[in-house]
Amino acid sequence: MNKLSRSINIKWQLLTYFLGALAVVIGGFALGWIYWREALSENGMWVEYVVALVVAGLVIVYMIVTQLQRKIDALHLAILQLASGNLGERVRPLGMDPFDRIYEDFNEMASSLERRIMLLQQVGEENVMLQAQSNEAAVIEERKRLARDLHDTVSQQMFAIHMSASSLAKMMERGQTEAAGPILEQLVTMSNLTQKQLRSMIAQLRPIELEGRRLSEALDKWFPDYCRQNGLQGSMDIRLNGPLSDGIEHQLFLIVQEGMANVVKHASAKHVALSLHDNGNQYVLQINDDGLGFHTDQARANSYGLSTMRERAQKLGGDMDVRSKSGAGTRLKVSIPKFAAAKEAKPNPNPPEEQERS
Repeated sequence: MNKLSRSINIKWQLLTYFLGALAVVIGGFALGWIYWREALSENGMWVEYVVALVVAGLVIVYMIVTQLQRKIDALHLAILQLASGNLGERVRPLGMDPFDRIYEDFNEMASSLERRIMLLQQVGEENVMLQAQSNEAAVIEERKRLARDLHDTVSQQMFAIHMSASSLAKMMERGQTEAAGPILEQLVTMSNLTQKQLRSMIAQLRPIELEGRRLSEALDKWFPDYCRQNGLQGSMDIRLNGPLSDGIEHQLFLIVQEGMANVVKHASAKHVALSLHDNGNQYVLQINDDGLGFHTDQARANSYGLSTMRERAQKLGGDMDVRSKSGAGTRLKVSIPKFAAAKEAKPNPNPPEEQERS
């Protein structure tokens, strides 16, 4: 016999509860009429007695409604947790209660959704690593070559221009035409700025490979250097309870790089905070800056950089949320579901075929 069919239908339970409350009121009135009619009539207490019975009935109804509200609130909270990405959320059945049918359907739906998202994450990780193996080596080699070329040619030429301009400026101070002084000083300033920009480009073209190191180790090296090269005050907080899979680490690192590039290009920020936490059910990555901000409903919300980061998160079954306000900075939050090893290996105790046969 199906376990769901053993529970009482909600409408019959409600009817029973309200009939019981009505029976209390009518029964109390009947007892008063049979046993205390004369006493109540002599003291003129019939009105008070009836009011007391009605209040008692209302109290019973209130208790019934409160109990039902608690059951609905428990289901509502579980739905909100599931919608926020906590795929391990379940509702504990009460035992032979009409709401058990709804709770069990919700738990089965949540389990099915968890299995599907977990499979999506595994497929996404496999695709990420396959793509990385096929083209990452060529991309890294090309970036290294470009970095060497820029360093050996343009960077050294800019340094020579700076040295020549500095020497020429000193010569002008010894008696040459004073009108050329400001121009030469401007040349020195421009050469310095150009050299700094080129060094930043060279640093960006030299990629940080994750092979042989964990994500936290790579960020410990890359993040401070990147902030220093771009004039940012950076703070980083990484709290992980264990190692991440290669696919998740690869995607998160690319998201961090893209997010920091957006901060440098668009935010005009002075401080940026990077955090990566494991809250038990999700990996949560956040990048907060104190820059210019923007209206998220405008075109920049649909920019290539943001859409690329969102796609990377969605490949792992997660999502990205961007909150910004003009003049109040930007917060980028990426949430990736976390699946325990035990859950991955645990088979479904009630396959759909068995549920249909039960």
